[in-house]
This record gives sequence, C-alpha cells and structure tokens, in this order.
Amino acid sequence: MTVWRPPQQIRVKVIGLAWREDRLLAAEVEDDGGRIKGVRPLGGSIEFGETREQALQREFREELGTAIRIVGPWILLENIFEHHGAIGHEFIFAADIELADKTLYDRDEIRYSELDETAATARWFGRDMLRDSGLDLYPTGLETVLSPWLD
Repeated sequence: MTVWRPPQQIRVKVIGLAWREDRLLAAEVEDDGGRIKGVRPLGGSIEFGETREQALQREFREELGTAIRIVGPWILLENIFEHHGAIGHEFIFAADIELADKTLYDRDEIRYSELDETAATARWFGRDMLRDSGLDLYPTGLETVLSPWLD
C-alpha cells in the first residue's frame, strides 16, 4: 500500500467528467488503511508547457488507453484540504467529456494503473450510490458544481 501525502505546493490539475446516462465515472480514493473513503473523477496534474486540454487527453490515454472529446465548458475549482494532517492546495479544471473507446461505457468496473504503477479502480457512480454509501466526492467543491445531478 502506498501512503500518499499532498505536496506542500500549489498544484494545477484537470479532471474529466465522463457520464454513462446519469452515472459519473470516478476512481476510488482510499485512506491509509485501504478503506474507500470517497471517489474522484479521473485526471491528473498539468505538466509544465502543457495546456489543460493536452493534459486531460494525456491523462486519459495513460490511465484508460483512450482518447477523449471535451464536450462541455471548463469549470475551475480551488481545493484546499487536509489529508492525515497534511494540507494540500490545488486548482482543478473540470469539463464534461466523452470517451472515444465506447466499450468502456459497458464496463461497470475499470481497473487501471496510475503512472507510478499503483493499481486503481474506477466505477460508474450514480447519485443514489454516492448518497447511500456515505462516500465523499472529491475534489472539494465538485459536489456543489454537480448539485443539480445530486439532488
């Protein structure tokens, strides 16, 4: 198990909001004990010299092996959070996307590897699943943006 702590610098990230009907594709977020504490849409950090569009395309190619099409406007979130006593700070650009590999929409569970080879699992989460499970939706602020969907 990998123990993760947020770096002590501001990071800029992108996430893609992929939808299967009324379900959002999101990866499980674990605590240090391996317990699933929440979910987060897929994406990652923007690298130096890369646009947000390029970063989102790269992240989905690396994680799921698919191209994407950005189909919605960009939303900007600022996320200042605490994780096991360490403060993290990130700006996240989020946009609705479509996956080019349509077979991914047929899979209830998608296993993939992060760049550091950490195993990860993404699922299609419906609003009832999130509400009833008690799982948090990350990053902070995304729940407010998606509140019409969550109601």
